[in-house]
Parts: sequence; C-alpha cells; structure tokens
Amino acid sequence: MRLSGSEMVIEAFKNEGVKVVFGYPGGAIMNVYDEIYKQNYFKHILTRHEQAAIHAADGYARATGEVGVSIITSGPGFTNAVTGIATAYMDSVPMVILSGQVPITLIGTDAFQEIDAVGISRPCTKHNYLVKDISELPRILKEAFYIARSGRPGPVHVDLPKDISATMGEFFYPEEIKLKTYKPTYRGNARQIKKAAESIKHAKKPLLYVGGGVIASEASGLLRELSHTTSIPVVETLMARGSMEHNDPLLLGMVGMHGTYAANMAMSESDLIVALGARFDDRVTGKLSEFAKYAEIIHIDIDPSSIGKIVKINYPIVGDISEVLKELLPLLKDINPQATQSWLTQLDRYKALHPLKYEDSNLSIKPQWVIERIGELLGDQANITTDVGQHQMWSAQFYPFTRPRQFMTSGGLGTMGFGFPAAMGVKMGSPEKVSINITGDGSILMNIQELMTAVEKQIPVINVILNNNYLGMVRQWQTFFYDKRYSETDLSCQPDFVKLAESFGGVGFRCETKAEFDAALLKAVELGRVTMIDVKVDRLENVLPMVPSGGSLFNMMLEYKD
Repeated sequence: MRLSGSEMVIEAFKNEGVKVVFGYPGGAIMNVYDEIYKQNYFKHILTRHEQAAIHAADGYARATGEVGVSIITSGPGFTNAVTGIATAYMDSVPMVILSGQVPITLIGTDAFQEIDAVGISRPCTKHNYLVKDISELPRILKEAFYIARSGRPGPVHVDLPKDISATMGEFFYPEEIKLKTYKPTYRGNARQIKKAAESIKHAKKPLLYVGGGVIASEASGLLRELSHTTSIPVVETLMARGSMEHNDPLLLGMVGMHGTYAANMAMSESDLIVALGARFDDRVTGKLSEFAKYAEIIHIDIDPSSIGKIVKINYPIVGDISEVLKELLPLLKDINPQATQSWLTQLDRYKALHPLKYEDSNLSIKPQWVIERIGELLGDQANITTDVGQHQMWSAQFYPFTRPRQFMTSGGLGTMGFGFPAAMGVKMGSPEKVSINITGDGSILMNIQELMTAVEKQIPVINVILNNNYLGMVRQWQTFFYDKRYSETDLSCQPDFVKLAESFGGVGFRCETKAEFDAALLKAVELGRVTMIDVKVDRLENVLPMVPSGGSLFNMMLEYKD
C-alpha cells in the first residue's frame, strides 16, 4: 500500500507492538505528530523536555525489557535529547529514537533548527540512520527495532527529514531482517563451555561476578540455579541488583567502589571469577594491576568487543547468557557443592566482620534508614528508580531487592536528572507496582518540569528526596580528599519542595521525623498521585565502604572519623 513517510512510522510502530511513545513535537517532526493525532494504536506521553522523553522511554524499556520509543524534533530538540541517548547507550538499553530533520534539500545549509544529528549521535548509539529516500524508510524502521533489541541491546537513532515524512511511497514492512555485517552470536562455543565447566569444578574459591547482561538476557533464574547447584557465591554490579534475592545466603552484595567488604574481598581472593554479562568497569575493578591477581577468569558476554577489553580472559565465551547457562548447567550436575564450603566459611567471616552499617539516630533521619524503611513498608510492591549521587549508592546497598527489573538507575553515564522521568516510564511499563524515585535535592531539580507531565497524564510517581542541602557525593569527596573545601556544593538555597509539588497540581510532604516519613509514604501510595516527599536527612552522612579512585578493592575505607 502507498503511504506517506509519517504514516509509515505509525504502521511500523503498530507492527512492532509499541504501546507507549514519549516525545515532544516541533517543526521538523510535525507531519509525524499529525499522524499520531489520527491513530489509536499507542499512547503518546508529552514530556516537558526532550531529555525527559528519552529517560522516560529508557525507564519503560528497563522495566519491561521491550524497546522504548521516543520522538523528538530537529536542532535543539535533538541536542536536548543527547544526554538521554548516551545514558541508554552506556547501560545497553533497547530504544528507538526518531528525530525530525530539515528537508533533504536544506541539509548542510545551516537551515533553521538544523544540526548534524547523525554525526552527534554516532558515538552514543548502537547504530543510526539518516533517511534519504522514502523507499528506504520501511526497511530502516524494521532494522532499527531489530538492532535495538538483538545482541547487546542499545539505542538506535533514525533521523527523518521533513520532506521524506511527507513523501508518498510503497509500504512493505519486512517480516525478518538479515544483515551481512551484523549477526549476533547466541549459542556459545561448546568446547569453550566444556573448558569453563572443568575449571569451575576444580576451583577452590570460585565466584560469580554478575553484570547487567544477566538482566537483559532474562537469565536471573538460571543464575540462581547455577549458584545454588554449585554453591558458588555471587557479587552483583550496580546494574545487576535484583538478579539474586537480597536475603540469599550466597549473595555477597554489590561489588566495587561502594561495594560490601565481603564482595570486594571475594573478588580480591578468588581463584576463578565467572563474569556473566559484566564489563569490568573501572568502578568495579579499582586499580587494575591489583585486580583479581590470583584468579583465572571466565567471561561470558554476547558482545565480543567487551571480552578482553579491560582484563586478560582465560576462557572467553561469546553468547547470550541464557543460552550459555543452559549449556553449562548440565555439565555441572556432578559437581561437589561441598567443595566451596571452606571458601564460603571464610566469606561468612568477612560478612560478619564488616557488614553494611550506619549509626541510626532518633535525633535526625539517616538516609540509609529511609531506604530500609521503604523496603520494609513496600518491599516487592515497589519498583525503585534513582538519580545519581549518594542516594543512588545507599539505594543499591540497603534496599531489599527481590527480582530483576526492580532497580532502574543510570550506571555507566551517571546522569543526574534521570530518576524522575525514568520513574514515569517505569510506571507506564509496570502499572501494577508502586514507582518510587529515590533522589537528592540536587538531582530532582534537573528535570523538575516533569511534575507537569506526571500531573497531566496521571502518572503517580513518588519522589523521595533525601534532602541534605548538598551535592552529597561531591561534598563527600571534598571531605575525604580536598580538606573540606566545599567548592560550590552547598545547596542551602533550595525551593520549598512541598509548595513546588502543589503548584504543579501534585502532592507534597515534608518529613523531619521517622513517624512523619512513614505516614507520608503510606499516604502517597494511598492517594495514587505524583508526590514529592521532602525528607530532611543528616547533612554530613557518608557512603561507606568506599574504595578511593584508583585504589585497590581490598583497601577500602570502612569508616570516617572527623
């Protein structure tokens, strides 16, 4: 059938099963928005900023595992979106971003609201396209969704010139895509898997090092089976929280700069590390020359470019985590689970020696208590989104996660302003759960305009602001490493968050006692409206343990005394 380019976009979204689109219109994308007005296949959420549109689609994708979709316009519309695109790229989130562009005839003339969107997005997308002919559009749209969700997921950008969006052409949507230069490997090499199984059987101090790839691959169930079958302990990266249940005795907690003592010591003393969908990020490895000095390493990852990029790998296996674990598990059925007993006993001593802790107080609210309390009151009922800073690390440390896709946070890019719009996307993707955004008084202001989106579209996100009137994590580094020279980190001049929420049509609470927080949280859940809970917390609380930048995992700061 003959359709305009804009009609083709709508039909492609229909064919891909898109349910929600987040976006912001403008001149170059207006033809597509005219078709959105006419359709009833999907819901469109008008955010109040393009960055927020990308973060919201990102949150939707993380919560559901489906491809998140955003539509934005050219020029400043696109440049506003770049931070969101880079955030999704760093964390391997499947997304399709459609941007408007000036007409083909005006490209390169410095036309109004023209920018080289494809050139800008190239470093922070899995792939990108500039549509130059209407005949290419159906194929490009199909490829975009295929590339975004297959292999190692990631954002794909399609730049659509305005004249192409109005041009008529034949619409034939391919049923399948075959790309000569892009063929992800899903099945791991059988010989390598057998070698890995043998090394696991002979290891005295094996460790499962779990990254976000386990969640992307829907492999949490297989991970838990592997750990329990072999009695091998597990450490999780920030992106993998929820892969194991928080109370599983084989879980040592988060690893890395703010990881647990037991997790970091396990990485340092292990003789075999099995890396599952993890990329050996610098926040995990610390000083590379001291990282896992006694361990052989098995690295299972669908992205071959990630294997061996940072550390030497003894057993590389390229493949989808789920597929590889299905092959690996039968080879480990005869393993002796008692073989790791002395190793587990040693790690239990580390757990007991330096557990995660803080000094609670009845005189002030400790931020760690707030996160624990949310867990006690809501637990599995809640999906947790965070911004970036101290509150992010405390959330990763202290929330009792029970399942994958329960924790959504900006890991690789560390994007302040991610939390609120992402939590809106999470709520749209998982409406049966309470969507909680744990944030700081610095981060929340970076996309505060989304209060209007949440009010208009009735998206009941609960923002819990751990308000210490500081850029907390930067202040912590200034305390530890800059002799308390608090350069531009004091946020004592802040708005009244309660009145701010109310001015947009939301609900606000201010909490200075534990009882007030309990009441506010339960009331917010009951009301089902967008809420700001402003919690006055201890200003100078620090995130511990901490591995100083460039330090070794086994040299952790476990306490700070003024």
